[in-house]
Amino acid sequence: MGKGGGCVPSRIKHPSSAEDASHHRGSTTNITNNAPIAADEEIHETPTETVNSTNTQSVTATLKVFIVFYSMYGHVEKLAKRMKKGVDGVEGVEAVLYRVPETLPVDVLEHMKAPPKDPEVPEIKAAELAEADGVLFGFPTRYGCMAAQMKALFDSTGQLWKEQTLAGKPAGFFVSTGTQGGGQETTAWTAITQLTHHGMLFVPIGYTFGAGMFKMDSIRGGSPYGAGVYAGDGTREPTETELALAEHQGKYMAGVVKRLSQA
Repeated sequence: MGKGGGCVPSRIKHPSSAEDASHHRGSTTNITNNAPIAADEEIHETPTETVNSTNTQSVTATLKVFIVFYSMYGHVEKLAKRMKKGVDGVEGVEAVLYRVPETLPVDVLEHMKAPPKDPEVPEIKAAELAEADGVLFGFPTRYGCMAAQMKALFDSTGQLWKEQTLAGKPAGFFVSTGTQGGGQETTAWTAITQLTHHGMLFVPIGYTFGAGMFKMDSIRGGSPYGAGVYAGDGTREPTETELALAEHQGKYMAGVVKRLSQA
């Protein structure tokens, strides 16, 4: 009805100033009664603003996924670097590459013709794991188990275990083996004990890679436990499929870390 419009003005009660102010304050309620769709929007908008205002830090803070690896001939390192691309592709999450300290003497590494380490990737100390929101551990197999260099890192986490600092943090694995029957699954499977004692959450990729998990037209490393690569005698390079799986695992882990941070 238009302003001042009414054919029986004597029966219309004109609101006082207080009532008029009350009417304006309750304008949202009037809209709610007349337009249920708008009401849904209003109701949705109010708690959203409240959540954002109380969780500003969780929304704006960058979550960290540590990609911690040991690589003798570079196969695991190539997976790690492609994995970082997957993590970094998720908004609000950042990957940080770390290598574990080498335990073999230099002369032994030279005899094994191992290439030099990338100086741009720092070595990690056990205490630094506490700063991660999630961790992806990569390592080559040694008779179906993780390499001694990675085991040495876990062996140095006694203080973190004592305080259960890593409890609740999600973690996953990616591996390298020499042959198809060399431990693509068992190398990751036997490493789960390390996470268990720390109370960490093992995050396998399952079959989330989709059709790529079922391709049989070429040799491919990786399993539902995590990404993987076949190194052969050391000269074989990771295929694009193996690298794509590593990137997927990084993206998948980043998504899990992000969801857990919002829980």
